[in-house]
Parts: sequence; structure tokens; C-alpha cells
Amino acid sequence: MSNLIVVSFPEEHLAFELRAALVNMQKEYLIEMEDVVIVTKDAAGKVKLHQAVNLTALGAASGGFWGLLIGMLFLNPLLGAAVGAGAGALSGRFTDLGINDEFMKDLAEHFQPGCSAIFILVKKATPDKVLAGLEQFKGKGKVIQTSLTKDEEQGLRDFLETQP
Repeated sequence: MSNLIVVSFPEEHLAFELRAALVNMQKEYLIEMEDVVIVTKDAAGKVKLHQAVNLTALGAASGGFWGLLIGMLFLNPLLGAAVGAGAGALSGRFTDLGINDEFMKDLAEHFQPGCSAIFILVKKATPDKVLAGLEQFKGKGKVIQTSLTKDEEQGLRDFLETQP
């Protein structure tokens, strides 16, 4: 079972730095994430999701390949590639993997302009080593929501919200 963790920051760059640190830890097999998304709210109040994977581009590339292949069967590979890329991009645009986009946007509506949050869907982790690797974020974030147990959530709050 995966756990959702949502942490907000007063500055945009902190969420991006945290995601980079988590990705590095994932390479070391200390954490396994299903999804990690950064949500920002600009000064005008516009909410933007920064997905780890661009599904529209991935869909266009995949659709273009399959369209080209099918087009070759019907002796019109360029038309097949164009139609396939368009269909793939459209499919990727409306695909929602991992954390629900509407849930993130709804939660972000309550953020202050200029701040950010990171939504992490954790499949498994080695908590003590992950927290040790996130020492630079101690006292800089605020836990908004988790699906952790009460004790685990309190430990994360104590770590992230207490000044060093």
C-alpha cells in the first residue's frame, strides 16, 4: 500500500530541491515513489502542476511510432505518424496516473501566492535514512496531509516543522 505525503513550503524552489533529493535517494534504493508532483501558485493566484513525467509528450511519441508503423502497412507512413502522434498526445493529455490532479488543484487553491507544495506517493521507504538525507529541509516545510499512521505523521511533522 502506498502512502501520500503533502508538504508545503513558503518558497517555490524548496519543493523542487526536495524532489531532486528524493529522486537521488530513489536511485540509492532508499525510497520508492509511485508519483511526485510539485504544485506552485504564482502571484496572480494561478495554480500549476509540475509533473515528473510529461504524459502528453510521452503519448505523442508513442502514438507517432505506432502511427508510423500502421501507416507503413497502408503505404502512407507520414499520415499515419501524424494521426498517431495527435491521438497519442490527446490520450496522454487526459491520462492521470498516480496522484489525482483535481485533488492537488483543489488543495492548492488554499495556498498563499508564491508558495509551493510537493505531493509524494511513496510505495516504500527506509524512513530513518530518508529523513537523514533530508536534513537540509528541517524546519522549512509544513506537513499538510498524509496517509501515514498518527505516530509516523507526528514524527514527520516534528522533523520538518521544528527549527534546527
